[in-house]
Amino acid sequence: MIMPEPDADVIARRDEIVLALRDIVPGEGVIAEQNELSAYESDGLSAYRQRPMVVVLPETTAQVSDILKYCHANGIKVVPRGAGTGLSGGALPLADGVTLGLGKFNQIKEIDFSNRCVVAQPGVTNLGISDAVAHEGFYYAPDPSSQIACSIGGNVAENSGGVHCLKYGLTTNNVLGVEIVMMDGEIIRLGGRHLEAGGYDLLGVVTGSEGLLGVITEVTVRILQKPATARALLLGFGSSEQAGDCVGGIIDHGIIPGGLEMMDKHAIHATEDFVHAGYPLDVAALLIVELDGPQVEVDLLIDQVEHIASGCGATYSRASTTEDERLTFWAGRKNAFPAVGRISPDYICMDGTIPRSQLSYVLRRLSQMSAEYGLRCANVFHAGDGNLHPLILFDANVADELERAEAFGAEILKLCVAVGGVLTGEHGVGVEKRDLMGEMFSEDDMKQQQRLKCAFDPDQLLNPGKVYPTLHRCAELGKMHVHNGELPFPDLPRF
Repeated sequence: MIMPEPDADVIARRDEIVLALRDIVPGEGVIAEQNELSAYESDGLSAYRQRPMVVVLPETTAQVSDILKYCHANGIKVVPRGAGTGLSGGALPLADGVTLGLGKFNQIKEIDFSNRCVVAQPGVTNLGISDAVAHEGFYYAPDPSSQIACSIGGNVAENSGGVHCLKYGLTTNNVLGVEIVMMDGEIIRLGGRHLEAGGYDLLGVVTGSEGLLGVITEVTVRILQKPATARALLLGFGSSEQAGDCVGGIIDHGIIPGGLEMMDKHAIHATEDFVHAGYPLDVAALLIVELDGPQVEVDLLIDQVEHIASGCGATYSRASTTEDERLTFWAGRKNAFPAVGRISPDYICMDGTIPRSQLSYVLRRLSQMSAEYGLRCANVFHAGDGNLHPLILFDANVADELERAEAFGAEILKLCVAVGGVLTGEHGVGVEKRDLMGEMFSEDDMKQQQRLKCAFDPDQLLNPGKVYPTLHRCAELGKMHVHNGELPFPDLPRF
């Protein structure tokens, strides 16, 4: 994994840069001591580490704007960072760059039940939004496993999903508007409190842009009323292939569960030892199926899903009968990642998406790859939308195990693309998948994508080295092919 060569001139000006940032963000808002910077060396993909040149923690949008203006004027790279829970190295610092942390943007600014939305600063946790509206029977639907810690701004940057994304959509389906600061310091708003905006879908462009286009300082999300009834169903199978067939059978019957998750034997045992959720230990694969809606509909769907599962060879079936029991079922799944950390010194959490019809085949190939690479693989994933999260277990203290784990992960992602899927479902490309982009896109495809970045960040100062294996200068790329020969978006809404 190769990052851009550090700019020696910028590094030589470090003391000057630190003083300038302290003028913008006084007090303890600038971190420059080497031992304190170590806390920012990586995000959740801890295999890659780089100590940042300096970290700045603004508290207002005006400060963010002034920081970016200064960095833009002085040719200094900027890496935006949320809670640091990302798993693709998207917030990996640069030795010659400013890491701009948004942890102090942690307030909910407004709850608007009439328009069913919440306006929040980007550092508010995902779960914090649901907690803030729970007293009125509302919640925020996308729920990554890290929702207790991950920030809503980071969710927008990576287009995060979660266990309920099959029925209720990913972040992009639940964000209504953002305030974003451009690299030159200008502040713009995209979207608002309305469901649809006219013109180009710039909000869709920003969602999932991984910090390459601007720094988000406010997010407006839609909230939903909690369903009248929700019940979870545990289904055990003798093989992962049978469980995969059951997933296809449920969807083929026109049933769209609120959540449809799958765990294999490694994950089941690790999770049950950790959470004691009541999972069966004599099955090779477990499905968690949640049905929600009016009670009569939920009860009917439970019966139908159990019938489908029986036809696919299910050997275990148990439906929740209380809300506490339903939450316990999900507590196991939500804690699967830390649980797996108890059975292996290290692991890499992969993220690829495949067509549901390929689920059984891909799971079989994963088992074969595990034997080929000599590394265990625990599977925990969003089965309903084909978003795989294989956890490759290894020990970094054993010679070549990290290299084998990375090679294994690359083969998994190549397989996802080969069967008609994509490199990422919700974790982003970052640095982890950057050098695999050529598996999905031609060089012309990637150049055209970078032309879009050039419209937002012509000097390529925002999060360089991420997403694209080759960073082309904007002057080399030329202009996007539009009717008037100009770069797109010359008149973004500003204030």
